[in-house]
Amino acid sequence: MAQQRGPGSPAAPALERSLDFRRSGLRLLRTFAPERALLLGSLAAATVYVALAVLIPKLLGDATDLVVSGAGTPGGVDFQAVARLLGTVLAVAAASAGFAWVQARLVMAAVHRAGHRLRARAQAKLSRLPLAHLDRQPRGEVLSRTTNDIDNVVQTMQQAFIPMTRALLTVVGVLVMMVWISPLLALVALGTVPVSVLVAARIGRRAQPQFVRQWAVTGRLNGHIEEMYSGHAEVRVFGRGREAVETFDALGEELYRAGFRAQFVSGLIQPAMTFVGNLNYVLIAVVGGLRVASGTLSIGDVQAFVQYSYEFNGPVNQIAAMANLLQSAVASAERVFEHLDAEEETPDPAPTARPGESRAPRGKGHVVFDRVSFRYDPARPLIEDLSLTVEPGRTVAIVGPTGAGKTTLVNLLMRFYETTGGRILLDGTDITAVPRGELRAGMGMVLQDTWLFGGTIAENIAYGVPGDVPRERIVAAAAAAHADRFVRTLPDGYDTVLDEDGVGLSAGERQLLTLARAFLTEPSVLILDEATSAVDTRTEVLIQRAMAALREGRTSFVIAHRLSTVRDADVILVMEAGRIVEHGGHDELLAADGAYARLHAAQFAAATT
Repeated sequence: MAQQRGPGSPAAPALERSLDFRRSGLRLLRTFAPERALLLGSLAAATVYVALAVLIPKLLGDATDLVVSGAGTPGGVDFQAVARLLGTVLAVAAASAGFAWVQARLVMAAVHRAGHRLRARAQAKLSRLPLAHLDRQPRGEVLSRTTNDIDNVVQTMQQAFIPMTRALLTVVGVLVMMVWISPLLALVALGTVPVSVLVAARIGRRAQPQFVRQWAVTGRLNGHIEEMYSGHAEVRVFGRGREAVETFDALGEELYRAGFRAQFVSGLIQPAMTFVGNLNYVLIAVVGGLRVASGTLSIGDVQAFVQYSYEFNGPVNQIAAMANLLQSAVASAERVFEHLDAEEETPDPAPTARPGESRAPRGKGHVVFDRVSFRYDPARPLIEDLSLTVEPGRTVAIVGPTGAGKTTLVNLLMRFYETTGGRILLDGTDITAVPRGELRAGMGMVLQDTWLFGGTIAENIAYGVPGDVPRERIVAAAAAAHADRFVRTLPDGYDTVLDEDGVGLSAGERQLLTLARAFLTEPSVLILDEATSAVDTRTEVLIQRAMAALREGRTSFVIAHRLSTVRDADVILVMEAGRIVEHGGHDELLAADGAYARLHAAQFAAATT
């Protein structure tokens, strides 16, 4: 039996695919191209730092030779020469540390600038994505890609770039010094490098799919948390808190397993590399001892070479240890790139507004739906061959059962979705020929689901109007929406600060504020989608009167389930299965005894039982 899914159940796991590490890694590096000057500067500083640092073992070896050679002579050890050499070592170490600091500062600046630019691109991408794409993505998943994944990329690059560049340069510098001291010992040291590379590559390939899974599960977990937080009241009302916790525990356990496997497998790299490095030390000690015994190398040279061998294997091990960080970063980067590569809305035509104008001039509001068709799923038509003409200043009410296509109709008018057939004309112009921003600037929309942001009440009301809005206009809009009275009862009035959910206000009060926002925009087309569903009957009557004044000279689309709110509409459209099955006035449709009459009878029969 198929398990029934309830609220908060985890979505089916996304298809896990192997990450193209090389291609995604190169693309990640290309995001740093604008900071190439900073990165080149950091590379130059790192080169000087490494060059000075690799001199220190050689200088210490020379000091050892001075002590050893002087100990067997009548004059004894030349401590002044040793002191001068040690002073040189201190100066070189201090200069090396200074260049290391310069490199760190440059890298930090480059990484954080690139991170800021990546966040800006992700945010800008959100504004260009079609509503259909966002409807298919859980909000928590989108947030995870634009926050957690970008943070992981930035932090990893910050942690890995400096050690990686230093390690690579150190390998080159140390190898040069090793060849200079003894080509034979250098060959011995290099003999273990292919083994180290093979070990790291084999383990890395096993770890990479686990990092992909880890960040995919992180996105699903964030989606569940966001969903449960936003629906907290419903979860408590329906007693689904236990199921929500169980789902969270299941996702948390899955994340733990994926994260543990990723870290455990990638964590095997460093112990394996350490083992190979220890074998290298043994070989160098044996061969170096034989060379000293034969007189071809001094003790100081062998001391320096052993230290170089340590410094050679250390960076190699460090590079291997960074593999898990890099794999995690590339896994996150690919998720960010998927977001950035998502299909965008069709490009807007050039704006028709004159330079400096923030809004298009108010139109007449003449709307024509000309043989419009639309479907969410290509195999399932929703609206087919719909034609409708709305004269300027007319109020059109749209009623019908759930799923009939009422809200879809106004979403097409607002170009939240694109038609799959036919066209929509506004004042004689095809809306696809008008930039979306310009089109929507002439429309006011109030939805059943209110949206308020963190800010003052005055800022929330003025949200739809660019620039500074005089307080008098804000108060007038609130008064027209019958929100002025309750706003003035708040401690700070219009300066009362709200949070994102408008906590402290009732659902009806939040809806009044969104109505006031629509009043202030003075649109040519007004769209009200269940705009009075959360207010009481008395307030609804007052709002209906205010909206009647607001609709004067404006084309209005009113979507409502409560038929009492649409009695005075000029035209009532009855929709079923994406088609207009009836249209006319309230009394006319009741007399026709058709679909509208059945809706009316069912609604008022339910109200009296």
